[in-house]
Amino acid sequence: MKNQLFILIISYTYSILICQVISTLRLDLLTLCFHILSYFSSFLCVNNVKQSNDSHLIISTAVSLVDTFIINACFFIDIELETQNVGQLSTVFHCKDSWEIIEGLRGGLSNVQEPENQAGYMLKKRKWPMKGWHKRFFYLDKGILKYAKCAADVEKGKLHGCIDVGLSVMAIKKKAKCIDLDAEENIYHLKIKSQELFDEWVSKLRHHRLYRQNEIAMFPHEKTLFHPHYPLTSSPTIPDSQSIRKVMPWDMKRVPSCISAGSIRLHASNPNLSSVDLTNEKTYHETLDSPIDVSKLQEDFCRVANNREFYSCDGSRPLVHQASNESRASITESLSEFFDAQEVLLSASSSENEPSEDDSYISDISDNVSMENFSNEVENERLNTGGYRRCCLPSPSPNTSNISLWNILKNNIGKDLSKVAMPVQLNEPLNTLQRLCEELEYSELLDKAAHTQDPFERMVYIATFAVSGYASSYYRAGGKPFNPVLGETYECDRPDKGFCFVAEQVSHHPPISACHAESKNFIFWQDVRWRNKFWGKSMEIVPVGKTHVVLPGFGDHYEWNKVTSCIHNILSGQRWIEHYGEISIKNSNSEKCQCKVTFIKAKYWSSSMNEVEGAVTDHKGKVVHKLFGKWHEGMYYGSPPSATCIWRMNPMPPDYEQYYGFTKFALELNELDPLTKALLPPTDSRLRLDQRLLEEGNVESAEVQKQRIEQLQRERRRVLEDNHMTHQPRFFQKSRDDTWVSNNTYWELRKDPGFSNFDCPVLW
Repeated sequence: MKNQLFILIISYTYSILICQVISTLRLDLLTLCFHILSYFSSFLCVNNVKQSNDSHLIISTAVSLVDTFIINACFFIDIELETQNVGQLSTVFHCKDSWEIIEGLRGGLSNVQEPENQAGYMLKKRKWPMKGWHKRFFYLDKGILKYAKCAADVEKGKLHGCIDVGLSVMAIKKKAKCIDLDAEENIYHLKIKSQELFDEWVSKLRHHRLYRQNEIAMFPHEKTLFHPHYPLTSSPTIPDSQSIRKVMPWDMKRVPSCISAGSIRLHASNPNLSSVDLTNEKTYHETLDSPIDVSKLQEDFCRVANNREFYSCDGSRPLVHQASNESRASITESLSEFFDAQEVLLSASSSENEPSEDDSYISDISDNVSMENFSNEVENERLNTGGYRRCCLPSPSPNTSNISLWNILKNNIGKDLSKVAMPVQLNEPLNTLQRLCEELEYSELLDKAAHTQDPFERMVYIATFAVSGYASSYYRAGGKPFNPVLGETYECDRPDKGFCFVAEQVSHHPPISACHAESKNFIFWQDVRWRNKFWGKSMEIVPVGKTHVVLPGFGDHYEWNKVTSCIHNILSGQRWIEHYGEISIKNSNSEKCQCKVTFIKAKYWSSSMNEVEGAVTDHKGKVVHKLFGKWHEGMYYGSPPSATCIWRMNPMPPDYEQYYGFTKFALELNELDPLTKALLPPTDSRLRLDQRLLEEGNVESAEVQKQRIEQLQRERRRVLEDNHMTHQPRFFQKSRDDTWVSNNTYWELRKDPGFSNFDCPVLW
């Protein structure tokens, strides 16, 4: 009797526990597993009981039978409940077990009350070094989330990082008590142990996020000035540049301090400001009331510096480039567009890593380079007719805030964007053929190589030229070039630079652009094929093909590949472009030397960006020259501190941000004067109506012409297909290795009989 009572008590208690677990979890899969296992255990125990009277077997049998009954009951009750209220149960299951994206500000401005500050410790995930979860102190103030090792470090400004919650995609996982903040450059993984603290942080982050988004909508300049990832140019002449970069953008309460920091930054990046009168700095310090005024002040300083550079008495240009701040010429999107894209949650495999405390900068680098070799001369300002080339476009870039990129791209994730029709406002008034010509902006590097006897030094100049072609893209992440139509051409005759260039669109599907340039010192040609893919928040451009340079004086034939380009922040925030990969340069006529140049991808744990490293080696692989620098600033060879500067990017024109971020060379590419117009074929890009109208600021007419030109191209393609014909390029031909090379007829036909007497297709 006692044994039976003992069995009943144990069975009852054990069954209640099992029932409680199942009712709490309410997981059908787990219930089914218990259900099946219970049947097996019951069957085995009953068979054992038949063969033995042991009390332990009796107890286990009773427990198993009772479990089977209760689990069966729970299982069928679960099914019945789910059948009656499927929507409710599935919603509960989804919210507990999956990521939930937090919705942000929608529509117009709203009256969001200023939130209270929130502070405390959370766990933050790191990748490398010290992989895993680390305890960090976080401080949330007006939508800006700062973090450091402890509260004292936050007070001192020794921050490990800072996140603009308003410009981040926020997702939470309630069951795991995890918070993810996707700030485009990095994904921050946070975790909280206590459910109460988790709910409190989520609530505060929601409130601060809405407040910050409302502030951005009201004061768009503030967004640019205080964006956490706004790159500040570091300078070896400023010992505290690291601390300025870490602290300056975050604290919106200390606007006056930003003035002095900004002044230092401008002076460091442009030595010409040393003679600018700064006596009024105190007045600015006392009168500025908002970040908008600070932004205006910095723009004024940039304008003064540029005017001094371009209109100096001796006509020469300084080598040092102006402040390398992020271009504000990118297309600004409305807040509603940004939050329409929130359902695209990128993979959480990447994680932000804190920068190391011992970041250092290359110092005391010798700029051992002459103005004659590495800066444009006064003749660059003049046309062939003796006049001056233009220094700005007829109209600034249009406002694109009314365009929803997400609506255009959401159905094209993973596809080739060259086949996707885009509004004309998203274009810049240049096309791909003209962008190829931009790679010759620093053609003086090839001229220098052609006059260098040492083959290893020649390779240094060739490698630097390959890097310099990417410099102009730094300020151009906001727009895309026009896609050339099949048969479109472009010429660029530059006696001031000593070369003549011609390009043609030789294929439409796949898109292939071929170009050829000649001078007395070099021959340059390439055909470019590329694949564009959109990955939710970024677009990757993968070029295919080789670039060729021949130096006739030495019989050298250099060829190299191009690296991958990626435009980040496509749908929100400040767009920025990154190039990464390896360029391998070989001389096909000699094995004496070769070169490899690596475009380093930005690291999550480092603040350095746009870095380039390379080495020139002999036939045995021994390093002869080392190269390093940044593709948007300059290149050096040698070892610091005695390294020699061999190239610097030219200074940007005044107000370049308002004119698509064009360099001075880019401003001149679409210029059309009456003398040149009479010599061009009807297929030249400068005669293309939609591109010209966009340059003049007539966006509506440009859109109409763009659609008309695209329709004409479709009709021409249909005629060719109906007649089983293929397009034959006029000025390029396919070689044995399936690349396109010039047939050397363009300049002869231009001279005699002239393109006015030439039968050309009607492209527009």
